[in-house]
Amino acid sequence: MKITPLDIQQQQFKGKLLGGLDPEDVDGFLQQVAQEMEDLVRENTELREQSRKAIAEKEEMTRREGDIRETMLAAQKITEEMKANAQKEATLLLSEAELKGEKIVADAEKKLVQLNNQIQELRREKLQFETALKSLLDGHYKMLSLNEE
Repeated sequence: MKITPLDIQQQQFKGKLLGGLDPEDVDGFLQQVAQEMEDLVRENTELREQSRKAIAEKEEMTRREGDIRETMLAAQKITEEMKANAQKEATLLLSEAELKGEKIVADAEKKLVQLNNQIQELRREKLQFETALKSLLDGHYKMLSLNEE
């Protein structure tokens, strides 16, 4: 059974006939004890309330810390995904650029072959023209030579 300050204040002692307790001294002492106990109970209540608040704050901080960790992990995961996506995109762009470059080179090589073929054709036509012109000139020269004789 707990003793409260009120129990101490209301405590009654039986006095002895000879050499008993002085009721005023006992009552004064009981008042001091009751006041001290009341102060201790009040302090204990305040400390319990502070402890409860501290525990609640600690739990809140722990929850926030967990939230922050989750947020940081999510941010790290997103960052890694963004890096991976950027790497994939860079690889894709590089592949596309290589393909375009290869196509440009292939087109240029094809154009070079066409130009070389055209040059060969023009040389052949030039040779035919020169041969035909020479034959024509030779023919006219022979005709002139025959006419002079």
